[in-house]
Amino acid sequence: MVGAAVNWREQAPEQLVGPGATGLLRSDRRIVVVGAGGWLGLATLDLLHRLLGAQLQDRVAVFGSSERELVLRGGLRVRQEPLAGLRSLTPRPSLVLHLAFLTQEKAKLMSDADYVATNRAISRAVLETLDGIGAECVFLPSSGAAHPTEGQSASVRLYGELKREDEAAFLGWAEARKTSCIAARIFNLSGPYINKHSSYALACFIADALAERPIEIRATHPVYRSYVAISELMSVVFGASRELGACERFDTAGECEVEMSELASAVVAVLGGTSAVQRPALAEKPVDRYVGDGARYQALRRELGVPQRNLHEQIAATAQFMAEAAEGGRGGGLLERA
Repeated sequence: MVGAAVNWREQAPEQLVGPGATGLLRSDRRIVVVGAGGWLGLATLDLLHRLLGAQLQDRVAVFGSSERELVLRGGLRVRQEPLAGLRSLTPRPSLVLHLAFLTQEKAKLMSDADYVATNRAISRAVLETLDGIGAECVFLPSSGAAHPTEGQSASVRLYGELKREDEAAFLGWAEARKTSCIAARIFNLSGPYINKHSSYALACFIADALAERPIEIRATHPVYRSYVAISELMSVVFGASRELGACERFDTAGECEVEMSELASAVVAVLGGTSAVQRPALAEKPVDRYVGDGARYQALRRELGVPQRNLHEQIAATAQFMAEAAEGGRGGGLLERA
């Protein structure tokens, strides 16, 4: 099921919910965000600001490839410090969100040796500072690409190998110290701050519908995805991070799998308008199914009492942000589309 239709322009802002959100409010645990300038980082900072309000400046430390200001919805500006400054943090009980990693698109633009060396240097810089800054738990967003499959491109295969290497390193750190690490193999996300609009089918379809263009699906074979809202994922992550000594590794998967034609139809149903869905004749094979085994993730979500965001709600929240960004003159880059 994809859920009932919603008024996407009147969606309430995404929020952190459940015991993880309550725990953050009741504690003084520091949240260290490394690699904050990407989609997941910006969305998480926004969620933390909505939860913590004025406490954000004291409770959240932000690091990335360079010193700069990150601008969130509503004009809030957050200072990002260079990664080298991480080791200068005063020791304090901390949850570290290790989001810094060069994506597989970067692998296409670099030599294999440079790509591997750069990612390993980033991971080493974070790993070597954890003990000194008081890290109690690390969240590592891994990737569905960490599951090796037939037909992976060379860049995706290399990216997946490095993600598995990262999982082993950070889970090993936590197990050796009897502390916590949460590694989520992320497949398909939705929500505010989505970037690379033509790289993601969901964003591409929404952009077409907002512009009242036909939604064009170029894939000539079945393509299946399963979407999870960032607000839901991070509510689960913050909830799971409360239990010291617990390590988790899981795939993300939403309430259902959707084929691209179903996704496009759901976008039209949520956003309305007159967009038609166009697609060439469909062959039965090959089947492109990039969907995780969400059993453990869904069990955690239920244990923590985090409500599931259905597909229509996810489309609405993503579209609301994209419409705001377009009205404000901010857009995504053009890469590829499903």
